[in-house]
Amino acid sequence: MMFPSNSILSVIFISELCVGVIGNSSFLMVYVYSFLIKAHFSTPIDAIYMHLMIVNMLTIIFPLIPYIMSSFGVPIFLDDAGCKAILYVYRVTQGLSICTTSILSTFQAITITPSNSKWSLLKPKLSTWTFRSFLFSWFINLLIYVHIIESAIAKINYTDVDLGYYHPYCKRRGPEYHNLELFLSIIMIRAIFFLAIMMWTSLYMMTLLYRHRKRTQHLHSPSISSHPSPEQRATHSILMLVSCFVLFYLLNNFITLPGFCIYERMPSLGAITVIISLFYPIFCPFLLMNTNKIISQFISSIQVLRITCFQREVGD
Repeated sequence: MMFPSNSILSVIFISELCVGVIGNSSFLMVYVYSFLIKAHFSTPIDAIYMHLMIVNMLTIIFPLIPYIMSSFGVPIFLDDAGCKAILYVYRVTQGLSICTTSILSTFQAITITPSNSKWSLLKPKLSTWTFRSFLFSWFINLLIYVHIIESAIAKINYTDVDLGYYHPYCKRRGPEYHNLELFLSIIMIRAIFFLAIMMWTSLYMMTLLYRHRKRTQHLHSPSISSHPSPEQRATHSILMLVSCFVLFYLLNNFITLPGFCIYERMPSLGAITVIISLFYPIFCPFLLMNTNKIISQFISSIQVLRITCFQREVGD
């Protein structure tokens, strides 16, 4: 048995599933509540946050379920259709993660652009631009990974170990991709394109924050410079988010890419890759919670409600 039941892996997989789903679903529910109850306060960036949380949950759930079942020693779990669905959704949502993060970074960069900048002309078009960006992201990622539907099949038995990248229940139809070079080239072009957008918008936001800090240092009131605005807090949060994404993305690709090119049996590569690839979607909501205005308001309202209920109980 090449992927035995392992208590350590079980704990890691289940922990990632629980923490990731709870974190992202909590963040999503707060935004859905705000969108439904306080729709007049919603902004286009709220849709980006909700989209990112949904993508994160799908990215966490679909790869982890098979590995959790395998870590408990379940010999047969997916058929051909299940393998195609699991791997296709996982790869598509993983691609949507980089697209949505770049959209979020670009949106925030345009939002904090000074009114005298040429980029400020894009502000009135942010809602339309965001919706079209979502459509483009879904289209390009659904198209890139369509080969998985053709090539992914279920393993005949539990001990059937594929070459390179290992999955406990699924494998490629042939010994290698027919158009491996083309596929890797497309993946690299997409990654470079969206990473370049993230890096450029991040540098732009850092420059704006630095200039703002230099201007506020000349003010006589120190309280103004010591308390950043909500826009500045959101920008800091998104910059941290982009930094973590780039770090985890590069680390994941550094481990994953050899699996496409090395034709050796590497049973541990799949588990390691999945564990590392889920760092970003798991930590994403927690990076955003501390500086997010809607989350802060929701937590404050809960605290006020608790205090009110406590005072009523004391009064009774």
